[in-house]
Amino acid sequence: MSRDLGPPGRERPGATPSDRVFPEVNRPAKPPHSAPKPNPADRHLASSQQVSWWDVHEHVTPFLEAAGSWPMAGTPEWCALESSDPRKLAALYDAAQHWVLRVETCQQAKCQAGQAVSAAADWSAIATEIFRRRGAYLPREVA
Repeated sequence: MSRDLGPPGRERPGATPSDRVFPEVNRPAKPPHSAPKPNPADRHLASSQQVSWWDVHEHVTPFLEAAGSWPMAGTPEWCALESSDPRKLAALYDAAQHWVLRVETCQQAKCQAGQAVSAAADWSAIATEIFRRRGAYLPREVA
């Protein structure tokens, strides 16, 4: 797997079979002091994954109110709408806010579960006991 080409089957657009064999051929040389381009896949490493349904809801509400009513995204009725129909975009905004609500409630549930596990026992005492037991070694006797 080449860094430039990605995993097999997911080569960069316009890649030819020879690019896999000779990845450095027919490539423009990089300037010596050029900074690497940020990888969109790495954006989650530096940003928070926490979501806020309320902020999304406040943002999409004016669009949804202007559209009036809309079919559920992905349904045959939605697919039949013209791309320029504001109800098509409103359905996507509505689906997006529902997805954010689902993610936010799952995040809250995970947080509450973590707090429950943390409060369930004296974990430092358990760790100390496990560490203490590791020091005891009883050699096996051959009969």
